[in-house]
Amino acid sequence: MKIVIENVIKKFIDAKKNEVTALNDINFSINEEEFVVLVGPSGCGKSTLLNIVGGLLSPTSGDVYFDGIEQDPTLGIVFQENALFPWRTVFQNVVYGLEERGASKKEQKEIGNHYLDMVGLADFRDAYPKQLSGGMKQRAGIARALAVEPDLLLMDEPFSALDAQTRTLMQEELLTIWNRTRLSTLYVTHNIQEAVYLADRVIVLSRHPGQIKQIIHIDLPKTKRNSEEHIQQFNRYSEEIWELIRHDAQKALKE
Repeated sequence: MKIVIENVIKKFIDAKKNEVTALNDINFSINEEEFVVLVGPSGCGKSTLLNIVGGLLSPTSGDVYFDGIEQDPTLGIVFQENALFPWRTVFQNVVYGLEERGASKKEQKEIGNHYLDMVGLADFRDAYPKQLSGGMKQRAGIARALAVEPDLLLMDEPFSALDAQTRTLMQEELLTIWNRTRLSTLYVTHNIQEAVYLADRVIVLSRHPGQIKQIIHIDLPKTKRNSEEHIQQFNRYSEEIWELIRHDAQKALKE
């Protein structure tokens, strides 16, 4: 299975009734079991592109399709805000998608408990979101996305609201989960080091209109990339991406 993004253009009408091109001629694919990260300055259309791939927005022109899959694809989405239902327990949040698909109570219990255990929340299955820390809420959101066993996992800056230490821990946990599930993943971040830490490929977008500046293959082991053994190469990738983004980021800051 491969997800193909082909000639995608997205235009909006702004508050002054002017047509604005948010994305222009976007072409790339996500291979099976590949972790692809979108990175770029503010206003480059990263989240817009993720929403198009997820079917939450329609492109003005171009196509997004799943090659090698006959049925409608199943998507799991994790947003920056965890979007948990406050009136449902952690377990009830995790199995929500299964409920909507008509899964049996037995199936909900088995799958829900499996993914709660995977994200380390088995002891909090009966807690409510207000009783969880920020990192725990995001883990619950990840478990909910995984529970539907998606063909593609979409993640829109899921750790950006967390403090630095929790964010680092969550990145490590996400890689552990990914190594167990091997899900095709499209991930959006502003953080260059996070992109290099997680990605098989980093797609660097320019600011508006968002276009692909470069696609960088991260030729490092999937784990312990920032260890002493690999830190020089890790830093070189980070610097390469920063040089691609720097000029656009400076412009965005002035605006």
